[in-house]
Amino acid sequence: MWDSAPRLTISLEQAGTLRRWVRAHHTPQHVVMRCRIILMAAEGLSNNQIAKHLGVSRPTVILWRERFAQAGPPGLTEVRKGRGRRPSISPKKVQQIVEATLHTKPKGATHWSCRTMAQQHGVSAATVQRIWEAHGLQPHRVRRFKLSRDPQFLQKLTDVVGLYMNPPDKALVVCVDEKSQIQALDRSQPGLPMKPGRCGTMTHDYKRHGTTPLFAALNVLEGTVVADCMPRHRHQEFVRFLRKLDREFPPSQDLHLILDNYGTHKHPTVQQWLANRRRFHLHFIPTSSSWLNLIERWFANLTDKQIRRGTFHRVPALIQAIKEFVAVHNKTPRPFVWTASVESIMDKINRCKSIYETQH
Repeated sequence: MWDSAPRLTISLEQAGTLRRWVRAHHTPQHVVMRCRIILMAAEGLSNNQIAKHLGVSRPTVILWRERFAQAGPPGLTEVRKGRGRRPSISPKKVQQIVEATLHTKPKGATHWSCRTMAQQHGVSAATVQRIWEAHGLQPHRVRRFKLSRDPQFLQKLTDVVGLYMNPPDKALVVCVDEKSQIQALDRSQPGLPMKPGRCGTMTHDYKRHGTTPLFAALNVLEGTVVADCMPRHRHQEFVRFLRKLDREFPPSQDLHLILDNYGTHKHPTVQQWLANRRRFHLHFIPTSSSWLNLIERWFANLTDKQIRRGTFHRVPALIQAIKEFVAVHNKTPRPFVWTASVESIMDKINRCKSIYETQH
């Protein structure tokens, strides 16, 4: 008869982790079994009792007790080298598929698919999918990107990022921009409602009932938004919006406005109006750098949550929907927090430039 093993000592934190793994539906059953072995050993049961209760062998109980003593809970989930199914594809073939994905294109297409790559290399589409997933490759996706050619890029970048990360005392940083030509679109037929197993529908074609420009300003500190829809997008409307900002914010605070380089922002009439209001300070982002203006992120939320799937029979209905979105947003505002430093941004830009120089 074997001697009883001593009670296994585990911490409260380790016990909590093991119990969570046992309860979780996504935990593999072999890991659940190992967790139960350790929990029962911590209760003082002998190896024989644990083996009989769980329907495993005594050496299995001893193995996982030792593994837990060496590595803790993570030791119950790892697969030792040499164990498990052997790979069905050689590392050389994996490298060939990765290189082909990165540096070649199939005939008659702009990018590879799992099926075309599988046919090219004599493997299954599932194998290609696993290789792409393991290496973070997504040939079907592409993002829009453009490097700014502004000769004062670094100077403007430093200025704007400095306002985000170290704003001036007794002043507010406000991101200002216009979302022009917002369309009041009405679908040609009513869509079908969502139901279990089927998403809602909308027609691909539409009727256009006019447009409205939206002027908006984001308070970077609080996350609130001042917005106004106007019939046109000219310097006259921009001055009207600046007057609105002048009324909305306390007169004791300076306003540092972050804007793009649109012509209305630099119009002589605008400059004349600003000359008599010294608390306004304009900071222009570099050209082709709208990502640097946080109001663009709010515009994306507006489009995604209120406009893209909306149905508007006339422009006033669109304007009312925008006003409702602004009102709901301002009840529980959440500011966007800028975290990227000038150095990290320039590192990425320099890497992109080096890639361009290598390719061209």
